[in-house]
Amino acid sequence: MMEFNNNPPNKKSNNLQHQLDKFVRDNQKELAALVWGLNLEKGETNETIGIDLKGKPKFVYCSKAAIETLNRNVDGKIQEILGLIDGYKPELEVLMIAIGDGQIKLVYFQPEISPPNCFEELGKNVDALLEILETRLGESIFFSRGAGE
Repeated sequence: MMEFNNNPPNKKSNNLQHQLDKFVRDNQKELAALVWGLNLEKGETNETIGIDLKGKPKFVYCSKAAIETLNRNVDGKIQEILGLIDGYKPELEVLMIAIGDGQIKLVYFQPEISPPNCFEELGKNVDALLEILETRLGESIFFSRGAGE
C-alpha cells in the first residue's frame, strides 16, 4: 500500500494491504467477471474501476483526470499506475485501484482464465456480482470502520 505522507507505514496500513490481498486472491474469478461485465456495460471509457475503502467498502469509477491529478499531488509517485492504465487490456487482465485514507493500492493480475470466460462461467449479471463482491469486501476489510480502529 502506498502512503502519501512521510511517516513510516503503520500496522493498520500493513493490515489493510494484507486483507485486500487476501480478498483479491479469494475472489479472482468474481473480480475478473465483474471487470469484464462493467467493460461490456460501459464500453471504452477513461474511467478505471476503483475500490473505495473509506467507510463501507464499495466499487466506484475513477476518472483518468482524477488519477492524473492525484499523481501530480503526490509528486509523480503513482506514474507507473498511469502507465498500466494506459496499456490495460480488459479481455486479458484485471486492473483496479483501491483507495483508502491517504493510501492507494494497485490491484492488477491476469486470471487463470480470461475475464470474458469468468463472466460467462459465473453466469451472473453485473449487479449480482457487485452485491456479492461488496458483501465479501465488507466482511474482509476491517481497516476503516471509524472509532473502532
